[in-house]
Amino acid sequence: MQNMEWYNSLNKPFLAPPSSVFAPVWTVLYIMIALSLIMFLRGGMNKSKAVPLIFFIIQMLLNFAWSPVFFNMQNIGLALVIIIFMWLFTLLTIIFFFKHSKAAALLLVPYLIWISFAFYLNFGYFLLN
Repeated sequence: MQNMEWYNSLNKPFLAPPSSVFAPVWTVLYIMIALSLIMFLRGGMNKSKAVPLIFFIIQMLLNFAWSPVFFNMQNIGLALVIIIFMWLFTLLTIIFFFKHSKAAALLLVPYLIWISFAFYLNFGYFLLN
């Protein structure tokens, strides 16, 4: 469970949205991420899809690691490092997915934009707290 009391006590960066925004945004993004993966895998796996799939898995593992590190461990600095690598591996995933399915790659662009915004927020929390 996330420690919302701790989060609510933090000094917030400019443009920090209300907590109620995150669940709907992530729901839509996870649907788009799943659709992207399905489109990428359509037609089966082959050797040329191995590296993009590894990039996808890495960025998702980083995605799933961020919340426990930020909220449960309350480690804003480590969360910042995680989000930097998540951004990088998401960009790599988009680039490599594009070679197989432009639509699959484009479905990940809003996710990359959101990660960019999340980086801004994480960095702001890091500086202000």
